[in-house]
Amino acid sequence: MSVAGQGAGPRDEIGFGREDPPPAGERQPARPRPPAVAPGWPAVAISSTGLSKRFRGGQLAVDGVSLAVPAGSVYGFLGPNGSGKTTTIRMLLGLIYPTSGEHELLGTPMPGGATAVLSRVGSLVEGPAFHPQLSGRANLARCDAADRTADPATAADRISAALDRVGLLAAARKRYRAYSLGMKQRLAIAAGLLQPRELMILDEPTNGLDPQGTREVRSLIREIAAGGTTVFVSSHLLAEVEQISTHVGVMRTGQLVFQGTLADLRNRGAARILVRTADPEQAVKVLAGRGLADVRAGDHEASAQLGEQRPEEINAALVHAGVPVAGLETPRPSLEDLFVELTGEGFDVNG
Repeated sequence: MSVAGQGAGPRDEIGFGREDPPPAGERQPARPRPPAVAPGWPAVAISSTGLSKRFRGGQLAVDGVSLAVPAGSVYGFLGPNGSGKTTTIRMLLGLIYPTSGEHELLGTPMPGGATAVLSRVGSLVEGPAFHPQLSGRANLARCDAADRTADPATAADRISAALDRVGLLAAARKRYRAYSLGMKQRLAIAAGLLQPRELMILDEPTNGLDPQGTREVRSLIREIAAGGTTVFVSSHLLAEVEQISTHVGVMRTGQLVFQGTLADLRNRGAARILVRTADPEQAVKVLAGRGLADVRAGDHEASAQLGEQRPEEINAALVHAGVPVAGLETPRPSLEDLFVELTGEGFDVNG
């Protein structure tokens, strides 16, 4: 677990270390890829261009990722396990160095600006890890003491406020080993809230939680965002991203294959026309005759891609051809279908 925001830059917290800079000449020049952002988007809290990471063994874990995370958004960073989400996050925070590409946090170039900007950023990376024999309050006190930008005179009040914000004030004196997994996740988020943050970066914050713990963390993310903090949250859970995010980025085998609002994603799927009829064979002939693509026949139904044609015109053609139309719909693919299309594999859909 890493909590960024310590004035001296990223720190090794309980075994999670920062990578040494690569030897001279190892980095490759960044490929000129423009950020995948729609015109008119607001100022960005996170931006990257061509961000890539190739490990020493030759594995290309992240390939040319260009992020544009709008300030004030809840950005869901979605992808199957192993798609490069955590490696991307570690590069964003300066915990490992990119092989190529550039990125900024809150308008500050990284990793060179880590000392200046990370005091404004909170993070949870690769799960919480605290001292099991200490209480929740004592663990936060150790985190706060390691922050060179923190005022020791206000530590007690800020720790209480952070515990209260995540709903752990009543359990502040309980030892960490006695916390449930959901409480541990919330304590880790509290560590990132010991000082005001403009950006929170959370890596799989509901991973392994039961439904109640998942709901608690989701509610906390909404509350943090409502206070004006930009939240960047990675997940492989479709329901989590759909319920809390305003914008999404979808990763597939190290590449960012989609970026935009949830509405943009829903609109990405081609609408179909679905005709419910007792004569699907004749309906198929009419649909094909109008030049529609991907015409299919089913049990008492026929369907095709709608394209640019108007449903009422197709309905009139069906009636004119003597097709008994019992119902007509224009469904779009579900979010799950779109994710499968983008990534080539299914997602966990339950939170």
